[in-house]
Amino acid sequence: MGSIIEIQDLELAQLQPFRCTNEIQLKRYYEPQPGIFVAESPKVIRRALKSGYEPLTLLCEKKYISGQASDIIEACGEASVYTAESEVLTQLTGFRLTQGVLCVMRRKALPDAEMLLEKAERIVVLEDIMNQTNIGAIFRNAAALGADAVLLTPASSDPLYRRSIRVSMGTVFQVPWTYLSQTPPSYIDTLKEHGFFTVAMALRNDTLPIGDPSLSQHRRLAVILGTEGEGLKPQTIEACSCTVKIPMSHGVDSLNVASASGIVLWELMKNRDTLSE
Repeated sequence: MGSIIEIQDLELAQLQPFRCTNEIQLKRYYEPQPGIFVAESPKVIRRALKSGYEPLTLLCEKKYISGQASDIIEACGEASVYTAESEVLTQLTGFRLTQGVLCVMRRKALPDAEMLLEKAERIVVLEDIMNQTNIGAIFRNAAALGADAVLLTPASSDPLYRRSIRVSMGTVFQVPWTYLSQTPPSYIDTLKEHGFFTVAMALRNDTLPIGDPSLSQHRRLAVILGTEGEGLKPQTIEACSCTVKIPMSHGVDSLNVASASGIVLWELMKNRDTLSE
């Protein structure tokens, strides 16, 4: 087990990642090597550890050292544990810790998109989505409903930013993901080359019903989701195999993109098991 160190100096260099609010600085911490991120709450940290992420430093409220964080401290091996009362930790981080524990962890090198596409059958593609809350919620839906991978276009926000990790409840560590190298709409050709039937979620009249049985019969299927405001680029929609719209009532024209992802994944995953029989 690593050293347990009571915090005496809030300016200690080892505590800087916990003070840092600039996610890009953390991402580039070891540049050109992968940087670091901060995992928040016991459940999230446990999921990161189980997924093989390396812990570097822990920040833990005193009362949890021998309580709910004891197994985490043990699992973190030689990582140092900095501790203090809740008020001191709030002063250090600028917010009250969720369930009293944070962990600085080293990022992994991202897998190659081609490798994920070779292995996956059901994927979610996020086109230029920047909202961190939406990204976290989409990952949680993808994990819960059985997506094999999530791929993001280069302009999308980073799933390992703290808000996305927190909203996802750590499922960003459980679903394979990476960035596509191509920008919209050229990445659609890459998906098709790997045998994916590409489904654009868009507000158009020439759409298939979300319950159309032909959709779930494709062995390889990619659901393409766009930004909250503008949605998918018109060129992306034109390049996709088909467009799907969720039917709505009371004059509502659209759903939050994370909510839409849950509905479409549920519908398109229902018959997946029958395809492998």
